[in-house]
Amino acid sequence: MKFIEKLGTANFLMLALCLLIVIVAEYLFLTGDELHGIFLGLWAPTLLGVMIYIKLVAHERK
Repeated sequence: MKFIEKLGTANFLMLALCLLIVIVAEYLFLTGDELHGIFLGLWAPTLLGVMIYIKLVAHERK
């Protein structure tokens, strides 16, 4: 529980969402729906990039 408090609830939820997206994308890809799996798999790095950008902007304002 200390890990979640140190990381922050919003960041933890975003990372959990990215993990879920990767799992679903792998499932789609391995069951034969390659294009949808690749498309969905690209959302995880996009969300991580947005999360990093928001943290940089917030840190710059301090």
